[in-house]
Amino acid sequence: MQTMGTTEIFLIAMLIILSLPFLVWRYLKTDYFAPMVVVQIVMGILLGPGLLGAHFPEYYNFVFSPTILQSLNGIAWWAVMLFVFIAGLELDLTKAWQYRRESGITAGFALGTPLIFGCGVGLLLLQYSGWIGSGAKDWQFVVGIGMSCAVTALPILILLLEKLDLLREPIGQRIMRYASLDDILIWAVLAVVLLDWERIGRQAMFLSTFAVVAWGFRKFLASMQETDRWYFSLMWLVAVALAADWSGLHYMVGAFMAGAVIDAHMFDQKRMDFLRHNVLLIIMPVFFLSTGLKTHWGVGGMSVFLVSAILLIASVSGKLLGVRIAGKILRWGKGEASVIGWLLQTKALIMIIFSNVLLDKNIITADTFTALLIMAVASTMLTVPMVAPKIARDSNLVAKLG
Repeated sequence: MQTMGTTEIFLIAMLIILSLPFLVWRYLKTDYFAPMVVVQIVMGILLGPGLLGAHFPEYYNFVFSPTILQSLNGIAWWAVMLFVFIAGLELDLTKAWQYRRESGITAGFALGTPLIFGCGVGLLLLQYSGWIGSGAKDWQFVVGIGMSCAVTALPILILLLEKLDLLREPIGQRIMRYASLDDILIWAVLAVVLLDWERIGRQAMFLSTFAVVAWGFRKFLASMQETDRWYFSLMWLVAVALAADWSGLHYMVGAFMAGAVIDAHMFDQKRMDFLRHNVLLIIMPVFFLSTGLKTHWGVGGMSVFLVSAILLIASVSGKLLGVRIAGKILRWGKGEASVIGWLLQTKALIMIIFSNVLLDKNIITADTFTALLIMAVASTMLTVPMVAPKIARDSNLVAKLG
């Protein structure tokens, strides 16, 4: 082992990242309750400092040395920037506006109720040491925890809807509208949470400049042929992410904003789906596993699991209750609120990205991050087992427009 160079050890790490989760997913047949992305995150947790590092420190330090982690983090940054950019591109605000009353009521309750429940958990955690980050004000921590409970993972929702054959069905399109509106609100609240009063001038400059430049870029992009649009969009993505990070916001906030201002119809949908699929296949596994490697158990394993369970209850019950209230107001049919609520409560990826930002900015501690990560994994694992039987029992749900 001692004779191996950095390149060889990096390739060992990549071999583990690409092979171990796939083999578990493929041969243990976990897809029904744990999609590949969930397995990748779980493998990251198992290989992280809290488990592998604690019990086999020599092996952990050999494979995941600081030099290797730095290389993996570079790939992970680019992977998640691309994925968040695509998530921004896939927002369909035209449909949301067309059905604005229904979409606004549903998205509002679906976001607001778990946000309130999550903020309650945040206030509870403030009473104990080890959960709030060193760089956070109390309100930032509480709102950050609240929004983590309210998040819907739009890109993972797309994958689950495809798996359930609902994506192109009326109910699938409705759910996408609700999730799109919530996605915008989530990133907007994150931007507020990250406001740095020492850098408020930079942030004001970034936001005002972005509004003007984005208008011009949209016009410019519309005049290009589609092949060129991809190249210019990638340049735009990096430039906006850089400017957002410079201003004191996070590069992921910039990546989402860069995609959200571009009209999806400028790109072929099949190519967009192909790009998303390949980003997930080729480079996102590095992000998922590197996310798991950030897990920590400093407060104590049982405390972390207890907090993750409380967060899961607040998140799922808040989402289901919020959607049920919306269904009562809008007079939905029997079973609709339950299916929509369970699909909208799926957390993995966007909540993990959200939590990564909070951790990077020292708003939460590594223990809080671990609890949120476990909650996100559990939330996503519940989705298909809860929804699939409901769809099977009532096939008319698929065709309902509400």
